[in-house]
Amino acid sequence: MLSLSGKRIVIAISGSIAVYKMAFVVRLLIKKGADVRVIMTPASTRFVSPLTFSTLSKYPVFTEVISEEGWNNHVEMGLWADAMVIAPATAKTLGHLAHGICDTLLAAVYLSAKCPVFIAPAMDLDMWAHPATQRNIQKLIGYGNYIVPVGEGELASGLHGAGRLAEPETILSFLEDFFAVRQLMKGKKVLITAGPTYEPIDPVRFIGNRSSGKMGIALAHACAKRGAEVHLVLGPSSLTIDHPLVQVYRVETAGQMHKEALALYSDCDLGIMAAAVADYRPREVADKKMKKSSDQMEITLVKNPDIAADLGRRKMPHQRLIGFALETDQEQQHARGKLEKKNFDAIVLNSLRDKGAGFQYDTNKITILLAQDNKPRVFELKSKAEVAEDILDITNDWWPNESE
Repeated sequence: MLSLSGKRIVIAISGSIAVYKMAFVVRLLIKKGADVRVIMTPASTRFVSPLTFSTLSKYPVFTEVISEEGWNNHVEMGLWADAMVIAPATAKTLGHLAHGICDTLLAAVYLSAKCPVFIAPAMDLDMWAHPATQRNIQKLIGYGNYIVPVGEGELASGLHGAGRLAEPETILSFLEDFFAVRQLMKGKKVLITAGPTYEPIDPVRFIGNRSSGKMGIALAHACAKRGAEVHLVLGPSSLTIDHPLVQVYRVETAGQMHKEALALYSDCDLGIMAAAVADYRPREVADKKMKKSSDQMEITLVKNPDIAADLGRRKMPHQRLIGFALETDQEQQHARGKLEKKNFDAIVLNSLRDKGAGFQYDTNKITILLAQDNKPRVFELKSKAEVAEDILDITNDWWPNESE
């Protein structure tokens, strides 16, 4: 396990009876050589004094944006940290973070943070099970945060069940595992295509599809988390990504995506073709809005370049290529054929028949087929963030131990 030595960790504490456990977390982090700063909400100071945490961390504890010492720069703290741990995270805190309500220093630092954020919830079992809480959890996961699972056992109410703050050793292991995973793709360059393409008919109309780009952006987050330098070629999408290891190239058409992908892939170790590229485009594009002139309109379509196939032909021995297939019948047979034809190392299969999978959803259900293995890997319905991790796990055998 990699050491936490030298890592800069912000511990952000909200008001719960479980606050006492965070003293042990801070102590364990300090023993591992981490540099720790502590933020507390005013409510949390009723359970454990800030003096306890300042003594353990050797630094002042911050509780307000404006204190007797002056303005506490939340932006600076958010930029300073290698990781932020919000624990215990109460139901109120989860709700405020999920909806961007900035009423505490903790929330201000969270909204300014550029580092990975780990959230360890703590509350009574009925509060934890409530649909509003679970919806907030899914929102926070969708933002790219990491949730430390709650424990089960006796709760402060006297009830028994899920909702306990994870044990200090569990929180520490979560951080250690993260920084270990962060090394898996360090030094690697990854090209990802994502989103739809729009092929113009005239200045106001286009041919497109319903792809949102969510899967490709989740993959970009996951690659960056593992230390890779990511080049994301993103078609028309309302989504965005802000990460120091991710460079975004905005495009509209398949031709533009083709040009960017070919230019970038030669310098990359891995290509992931997650975009839903239009197969055809209008042969002619009107320079003015086309007016209704009859009951019918005929548009002649011509084939777009096959980005994935062109990259497959150019693939060098040290490079790898992952494709995507969205099928409606004979799914595995068609996906296997595409894998072989386009010289993929793996292909991710989606089926429109699976509820919760496909365009626009925050979840996905996939099957992965490998070029060197005839046994398909079938996964259950998961968030797209989790699916991205499953996809990247297949690359662990492609570059073993190179980062160690």
